[in-house]
Amino acid sequence: MGSTAKEPKKRGRMFPKCRKGSIFPLSMQVPPLPLYPNKVLLAWAEAITGREELRDWLMGSEYPELGVFCHALHNEPTSRAWLRKHQHVFLLALLEGAEGQSKAVKWLRHEAGDTLADMALAADNDDEALSRLMTGDPDAKGIWAQIALRMRHVKNLIEESNNDVHRIDPN
Repeated sequence: MGSTAKEPKKRGRMFPKCRKGSIFPLSMQVPPLPLYPNKVLLAWAEAITGREELRDWLMGSEYPELGVFCHALHNEPTSRAWLRKHQHVFLLALLEGAEGQSKAVKWLRHEAGDTLADMALAADNDDEALSRLMTGDPDAKGIWAQIALRMRHVKNLIEESNNDVHRIDPN
Protein backbone atom coordinates (compact mmCIF):
# COMPACT_ATOMS: atom_id res chain seq x y z
CA MET A 1 0.00 0.00 0.00
CA GLY A 2 1.38 3.32 -1.00
CA SER A 3 1.28 6.53 0.88
CA THR A 4 -1.56 8.86 -0.02
CA ALA A 5 -0.07 12.12 1.17
CA LYS A 6 -2.05 15.07 -0.02
CA GLU A 7 -0.28 17.64 -2.06
CA PRO A 8 -0.43 21.05 -0.47
CA LYS A 9 -2.98 23.32 -2.07
CA LYS A 10 -1.45 25.98 -4.20
CA ARG A 11 -2.52 29.34 -2.95
CA GLY A 12 -3.90 31.21 -5.89
CA ARG A 13 -3.53 34.92 -5.85
CA MET A 14 -6.73 36.77 -5.13
CA PHE A 15 -6.25 38.91 -8.23
CA PRO A 16 -4.20 36.78 -10.64
CA LYS A 17 -3.71 39.39 -13.38
CA CYS A 18 -1.89 41.81 -11.05
CA ARG A 19 1.80 42.31 -10.59
CA LYS A 20 3.01 40.66 -7.40
CA GLY A 21 1.85 42.66 -4.40
CA SER A 22 -0.66 44.77 -6.29
CA ILE A 23 -4.42 44.47 -6.25
CA PHE A 24 -5.47 46.60 -9.19
CA PRO A 25 -6.25 44.77 -12.43
CA LEU A 26 -8.57 46.76 -14.66
CA SER A 27 -10.96 43.83 -15.09
CA MET A 28 -11.76 42.93 -11.47
CA GLN A 29 -15.23 43.31 -9.98
CA VAL A 30 -15.19 45.76 -7.10
CA PRO A 31 -17.74 46.80 -4.53
CA PRO A 32 -19.18 50.28 -5.13
CA LEU A 33 -17.37 53.28 -3.71
CA PRO A 34 -19.18 54.35 -0.52
CA LEU A 35 -20.59 57.84 -0.23
CA TYR A 36 -19.16 59.38 2.93
CA PRO A 37 -20.97 62.26 4.67
CA ASN A 38 -19.06 65.57 4.70
CA LYS A 39 -18.67 65.37 8.50
CA VAL A 40 -16.91 62.02 8.11
CA LEU A 41 -14.65 63.36 5.33
CA LEU A 42 -13.64 66.30 7.53
CA ALA A 43 -12.87 63.94 10.40
CA TRP A 44 -10.83 61.76 8.02
CA ALA A 45 -8.81 64.76 6.84
CA GLU A 46 -8.01 65.68 10.44
CA ALA A 47 -7.26 62.07 11.40
CA ILE A 48 -4.75 61.81 8.55
CA THR A 49 -2.75 64.63 10.11
CA GLY A 50 -2.53 62.80 13.42
CA ARG A 51 -5.60 63.80 15.40
CA GLU A 52 -5.91 60.54 17.29
CA GLU A 53 -9.30 61.30 18.82
CA LEU A 54 -10.82 61.66 15.36
CA ARG A 55 -9.03 58.58 14.06
CA ASP A 56 -10.38 56.64 17.04
CA TRP A 57 -13.84 58.07 16.43
CA LEU A 58 -13.66 56.84 12.83
CA MET A 59 -12.50 53.41 14.01
CA GLY A 60 -15.58 53.15 16.23
CA SER A 61 -17.98 54.55 13.64
CA GLU A 62 -19.63 52.82 10.72
CA TYR A 63 -16.58 53.90 8.66
CA PRO A 64 -13.65 52.14 10.37
CA GLU A 65 -11.88 51.80 7.02
CA LEU A 66 -11.05 55.51 7.12
CA GLY A 67 -9.41 55.14 10.52
CA VAL A 68 -7.50 52.07 9.35
CA PHE A 69 -6.43 54.04 6.27
CA CYS A 70 -4.69 56.53 8.57
CA HIS A 71 -2.63 53.69 10.05
CA ALA A 72 -1.90 52.30 6.59
CA LEU A 73 -0.72 55.72 5.41
CA HIS A 74 1.95 55.44 8.10
CA ASN A 75 3.06 52.10 6.60
CA GLU A 76 1.49 49.93 9.27
CA PRO A 77 1.31 46.60 7.39
CA THR A 78 -1.55 44.98 9.26
CA SER A 79 -3.72 47.96 8.33
CA ARG A 80 -3.20 47.34 4.63
CA ALA A 81 -3.99 43.67 5.18
CA TRP A 82 -7.22 44.67 6.98
CA LEU A 83 -8.22 46.99 4.12
CA ARG A 84 -7.50 44.22 1.62
CA LYS A 85 -9.42 41.61 3.61
CA HIS A 86 -12.45 43.88 3.91
CA GLN A 87 -12.27 44.77 0.20
CA HIS A 88 -11.59 48.49 0.55
CA VAL A 89 -9.77 48.43 -2.75
CA PHE A 90 -10.38 52.11 -3.49
CA LEU A 91 -8.51 53.08 -0.34
CA LEU A 92 -5.69 50.66 -1.14
CA ALA A 93 -5.42 52.06 -4.64
CA LEU A 94 -5.38 55.58 -3.20
CA LEU A 95 -2.48 54.58 -0.93
CA GLU A 96 -0.52 52.90 -3.72
CA GLY A 97 -1.18 55.77 -6.09
CA ALA A 98 0.09 58.23 -3.48
CA GLU A 99 3.25 56.12 -3.36
CA GLY A 100 3.86 56.52 -7.08
CA GLN A 101 2.24 53.35 -8.43
CA SER A 102 0.93 54.45 -11.83
CA LYS A 103 -1.07 51.23 -12.25
CA ALA A 104 -3.09 52.10 -9.12
CA VAL A 105 -3.78 55.61 -10.46
CA LYS A 106 -4.88 54.17 -13.81
CA TRP A 107 -7.16 51.71 -11.99
CA LEU A 108 -8.65 54.52 -9.88
CA ARG A 109 -9.32 56.64 -12.96
CA HIS A 110 -11.02 53.65 -14.65
CA GLU A 111 -13.04 52.43 -11.64
CA ALA A 112 -13.72 55.56 -9.56
CA GLY A 113 -13.21 58.51 -11.87
CA ASP A 114 -10.88 61.46 -11.93
CA THR A 115 -11.28 62.67 -8.35
CA LEU A 116 -9.68 59.70 -6.57
CA ALA A 117 -7.02 59.37 -9.28
CA ASP A 118 -6.17 63.06 -8.89
CA MET A 119 -6.12 62.67 -5.10
CA ALA A 120 -3.51 59.92 -5.43
CA LEU A 121 -1.44 62.00 -7.84
CA ALA A 122 -1.72 65.14 -5.70
CA ALA A 123 -0.65 63.19 -2.63
CA ASP A 124 2.36 62.08 -4.69
CA ASN A 125 3.36 65.75 -5.21
CA ASP A 126 1.63 66.33 -8.55
CA ASP A 127 0.61 70.01 -8.47
CA GLU A 128 -1.43 69.80 -11.68
CA ALA A 129 -3.63 67.11 -10.12
CA LEU A 130 -3.99 69.29 -7.03
CA SER A 131 -5.13 72.19 -9.23
CA ARG A 132 -7.73 69.96 -10.86
CA LEU A 133 -9.03 68.95 -7.42
CA MET A 134 -9.24 72.57 -6.30
CA THR A 135 -11.22 73.62 -9.36
CA GLY A 136 -13.40 70.50 -9.43
CA ASP A 137 -16.78 69.89 -7.87
CA PRO A 138 -17.92 73.13 -6.16
CA ASP A 139 -20.19 71.14 -3.84
CA ALA A 140 -17.16 69.33 -2.38
CA LYS A 141 -15.74 72.71 -1.23
CA GLY A 142 -12.16 71.51 -1.64
CA ILE A 143 -12.40 68.59 0.78
CA TRP A 144 -10.73 66.21 -1.71
CA ALA A 145 -7.84 68.63 -2.18
CA GLN A 146 -7.51 69.00 1.59
CA ILE A 147 -7.38 65.24 2.09
CA ALA A 148 -4.81 64.88 -0.70
CA LEU A 149 -2.66 67.68 0.76
CA ARG A 150 -2.71 66.06 4.19
CA MET A 151 -1.77 62.72 2.67
CA ARG A 152 1.05 64.46 0.79
CA HIS A 153 2.31 66.04 4.00
CA VAL A 154 2.38 62.70 5.85
CA LYS A 155 4.05 60.85 2.94
CA ASN A 156 6.66 63.60 2.55
CA LEU A 157 7.45 63.54 6.29
CA ILE A 158 7.93 59.78 6.13
CA GLU A 159 10.18 60.14 3.08
CA GLU A 160 12.19 62.88 4.79
CA SER A 161 12.62 60.72 7.86
CA ASN A 162 13.67 57.73 5.76
CA ASN A 163 16.31 59.84 3.99
CA ASP A 164 17.64 61.59 7.09
CA VAL A 165 21.32 60.62 7.37
CA HIS A 166 21.17 61.12 11.13
CA ARG A 167 18.52 58.42 11.45
CA ILE A 168 20.07 55.86 9.14
CA ASP A 169 21.50 52.89 11.03
CA PRO A 170 24.85 51.89 9.50
CA ASN A 171 24.49 48.29 10.76
